[in-house]
Amino acid sequence: MLAINYVCAALFNRLSKTMSLIVATFYKFVSLPDFAQKQSLLLAYCQAKEIKGTILLAKEGINGTIAGSRQNIDSTLAFLRSDERFSDLVHKESEAKSPPFKRMKVRLKKEIVTLGMPEIDPNERVGTYVNPQEWNELIADPEVLVIDTRNKYEVKIGTFKGAIDPQTSSFREFPEYVRHQLDPTQHKKVALFCTGGIRCEKASSFLRKQGFEEVYHLKGGILKYLEEVPPQTSLWEGECFVFDERIAVKHGLETGSYQMCRNCGHPISEEDKASSYYEEGISCPNCFKFSRRDAEAQR
Repeated sequence: MLAINYVCAALFNRLSKTMSLIVATFYKFVSLPDFAQKQSLLLAYCQAKEIKGTILLAKEGINGTIAGSRQNIDSTLAFLRSDERFSDLVHKESEAKSPPFKRMKVRLKKEIVTLGMPEIDPNERVGTYVNPQEWNELIADPEVLVIDTRNKYEVKIGTFKGAIDPQTSSFREFPEYVRHQLDPTQHKKVALFCTGGIRCEKASSFLRKQGFEEVYHLKGGILKYLEEVPPQTSLWEGECFVFDERIAVKHGLETGSYQMCRNCGHPISEEDKASSYYEEGISCPNCFKFSRRDAEAQR
């Protein structure tokens, strides 16, 4: 009997290691005046279901990425949608072979994606949504200015062919880029994209408020595009940075080839690891660049 139990336990452990975890991402802009009261209840439910990840709550809505078993993810999403304000909450899924998060966090924020302009409300006005299947045709139009709204370290490892990199270090810098580099009288058609779609909601709302009339954004973001558009017809180049232990994903939302520098948090490639400035767990070429810049600034 002991031997049988040992074999069963070994098989269970082996099966557990090969079972994929479901990673679900979601957001919704909706008036949520009681957001602070939802924090403890939502955290307790997720912990009871062994869900890990991060959920942000603010007056303007909810934004989250969570991971767990198929059954527990389904239960958690159903729990969220039991609030009528989230009844139509849309989520995207991918898989991970190992846990992408170490713990569960439910945080209270001023904004669910920080632009630093609380007056920008995607519930009032946004650009035109474009499905992944129609995105290639749009950005192939020479009259369309295609802009990556993500931060420069994200753009560095992958973006759409021909897209403009605003060279921002945080989303807060995007409005300043628009004011200095774009002109609604010259740039008649603007197409925006980001990881999951949430930054583009605010970015497109901001552009519309600045007088840009034809503003488009990729529905579901890069993740939805990589999920639905096959590599043979894709205009995506490289990998897509994600904010969890997977670091990056490729077409089909398969885990990418990048790792994370434990010192600065930036993605590192095989080429980076070949650099003399790379030391596992301690530094990478990006760390060296910034430490040298800081040293020069102090001279």
